[in-house]
Amino acid sequence: MEPFSPLEPKAAAKTGLSLPEKKFRVLVGVTGSVAALKLPLLISELLKIPGVEVKVVTTERAKHFYNPQEIPVPLYSDEDEWQHRCERELISPLAVLLQMHSHASVAFMWRGAMARKLSGWSRRSAEVCWVPGCCSSRQSCSGGALCVAVEVQLWKGRSDPVLHIELRRWADLMLVAPLDANTLAKLATGICDNLLTCVIRAWDLRKPLLFCPAMNTAMWEHPITAQQVEQLKGFGYTEIPCVVKKLVCGDEGRGAMAEVWTIAESVRRVVAERDLPAQS
Repeated sequence: MEPFSPLEPKAAAKTGLSLPEKKFRVLVGVTGSVAALKLPLLISELLKIPGVEVKVVTTERAKHFYNPQEIPVPLYSDEDEWQHRCERELISPLAVLLQMHSHASVAFMWRGAMARKLSGWSRRSAEVCWVPGCCSSRQSCSGGALCVAVEVQLWKGRSDPVLHIELRRWADLMLVAPLDANTLAKLATGICDNLLTCVIRAWDLRKPLLFCPAMNTAMWEHPITAQQVEQLKGFGYTEIPCVVKKLVCGDEGRGAMAEVWTIAESVRRVVAERDLPAQS
């Protein structure tokens, strides 16, 4: 069977068929601030904008704050670009030493039995990372063995699509709401260690990117925060400033994410400037 190809504009006119109107594609990035609780409401408001199509990229930490079942649009996370597996292995004295410092995640290359297991997997190389608390979110490990989280990239060859590049191409606008302090620091310095930061690192600077900082007042008032916000604005990104209100922790001050209606209105203005059809 011949592959289906859409009608050319002239052919469509001759047959009387109407072509589907172009959508304005908004990619929402959500990070691990408590303001991620508002993600379902934000998506709902964005979908009210005529001509807008929405997809979401989430960090792993952000998942703690919303129910994926309440997100009525495609939702992407690290697991869509990386395959995660937990393996229990005998550990070396070095790993025991690392275990003593359980307050930090430590990555190290492994040789021996683990390397042999990895040899048949699809990626040409693999990194074995010990991540404290991994089992609590993936699976339970018994027998007292150290849990080793193995990440194997799903990309296999030249012709395979790379998700963060495909999302970057798909979107007409990116909205990062909320942008927590950790991801703000990553973006300001070019770190790209998850799906969201990879999308932004590859972002086409000719397209608009809006970001909505959200963090505790003490974090917001740290001198480095202003430097990092200015760095993002220097890239051409647009800040939707945080506001003063009583935070979830009980403190009152600046650092709360802008109101959802303010964010949606900012996106609406960009859509209007792009002169898109009034009807979806």
